[in-house]
Amino acid sequence: MQTRWISRLLPAATNTRPTEWSRAAIGVSLGTLFSVWFCSLFYGLPVAMHLIGPLGASAILLFAVSSGALAQPWSIVGGYLCATVVSLGVVHFLGRSLDSACLAVGLAMISMCLLRCLHPPAGALALLVVLADPDSASLGWGMLAPVMLGAVCMLLAALAYNNLTRVRYPKKPSEPSPAASTDQAPINPGISAEDLHHALQQMDAFIDVTPEDLEELIRASELHARRRSIGEVFSQNG
Repeated sequence: MQTRWISRLLPAATNTRPTEWSRAAIGVSLGTLFSVWFCSLFYGLPVAMHLIGPLGASAILLFAVSSGALAQPWSIVGGYLCATVVSLGVVHFLGRSLDSACLAVGLAMISMCLLRCLHPPAGALALLVVLADPDSASLGWGMLAPVMLGAVCMLLAALAYNNLTRVRYPKKPSEPSPAASTDQAPINPGISAEDLHHALQQMDAFIDVTPEDLEELIRASELHARRRSIGEVFSQNG
């Protein structure tokens, strides 16, 4: 029992190749550099550098796990917007302190969940907006402009780089698989995206995957299983 619990702490095996690591790493570096540099042109380097932490974290999501639900365009744009507005509101009423910063990140998370734009780096952004450096704090509600500019720049960089390197972004709903057709009489009942959506709701936890991704994975697994079973039949007859 103890061994099984310890094994849960060990890193899981990855399904990506080193070439994909390199592709994503280059994108993360270029996307962060572009976002911070462009933001510094309008609001100065100190303000842009103050945002580099959340932007770098967003870059990893948008370039390394771009198919995840937390990395989609509305997640970063809506998440940054929620975090900034909530944090500036907290500052307006409670001032800048550690307590207000912690309150801001909690309220920002609730607002992101309500608007379906959960984006983890926005949590760090909420803390930074409250505990801002003098240059950023002097902007007041104007802090919303450089934050959103950085988010849009990162999104544009991800759209350009991912698609140029043959990674489809943003994630599009998968088309119905032929395996789901009732005419083909599949062995197992067809599982639709709606079924998976309800299943994810019953999990009662944050899972960074879309029903479409799960459906596509199940269809591919069914196809491989059928090919394997056919191959075993031929090998036995041979």
